[in-house]
Amino acid sequence: MSVTIIDIANRQHSTMSRIKKLFEKKNKDILSVYFTAGFPTLDSTLTVMKSLQDAGADMIELGIPYSDPLADGPVIQSSGTVALANGMTITHLFKQLKVFRDKIQLPVLFMGYMNPVLQYGFENFCRDAVEVGVDGLILPDLPMFEFEKEYGATLHKYGLDFVFLVTPETEDKRLRKLDQLSSGFIYAVSSSSTTGKVASLSDQEKYFKRLQTMKLQNPVLIGFGIRDKASFFKACSYANGAIIGSAYIRILENAAEKDIPTRTIEFINSLK
Repeated sequence: MSVTIIDIANRQHSTMSRIKKLFEKKNKDILSVYFTAGFPTLDSTLTVMKSLQDAGADMIELGIPYSDPLADGPVIQSSGTVALANGMTITHLFKQLKVFRDKIQLPVLFMGYMNPVLQYGFENFCRDAVEVGVDGLILPDLPMFEFEKEYGATLHKYGLDFVFLVTPETEDKRLRKLDQLSSGFIYAVSSSSTTGKVASLSDQEKYFKRLQTMKLQNPVLIGFGIRDKASFFKACSYANGAIIGSAYIRILENAAEKDIPTRTIEFINSLK
């Protein structure tokens, strides 16, 4: 199915506004949940997405499995390995998502790495993401320089939000530049580690308060190490919300398709 310029313009408006509308409607305690497409089974992707929506999540980060995920800890790496072994590919994922907007109203972002996206073709990837109804991208290994020089124009052309990550070591000047280039929100990594690592958010209080005082133009969500009610609300006290990944992946491990909704509801309820 081809996408015309008019189609793109129309979808730009809707995809660009879905994340913005979320933050306008609910500016605090935003819960964004990450899971790996094709995990625990190849065909569980839409079941997991619907379960997250029904359970009360605010946003979905849909991980694209990759064989060398540098920012991911062992739990998410393992889920990616399983998903790849299950047969998940970008092409198959787009087929799964073809009509997901019939049932899913939440903002949805892809989170992945540049290598498989470039193999697919960056513009093809952006076009197909818009066509199925995805709102934005998180690509941790896309450098700011290359975003400005080459890839940002394509993202803008298709109306996709792009979220940059910042860390405690990110200097103010660079942080403001990343905020300027980002749309949707800023992903504040809680520590300079991989996902899933248990870290004390209190140890990063100076960093989080620095983000608050900078009055960034984008909302801020804190990720890495958020795993339960206490860490979720601790993160929310410093930012607009938090991102949970590894803790939810553990809930999905070895789950039968029929058990995913119940497990998801129990997990989301435990956070709130």
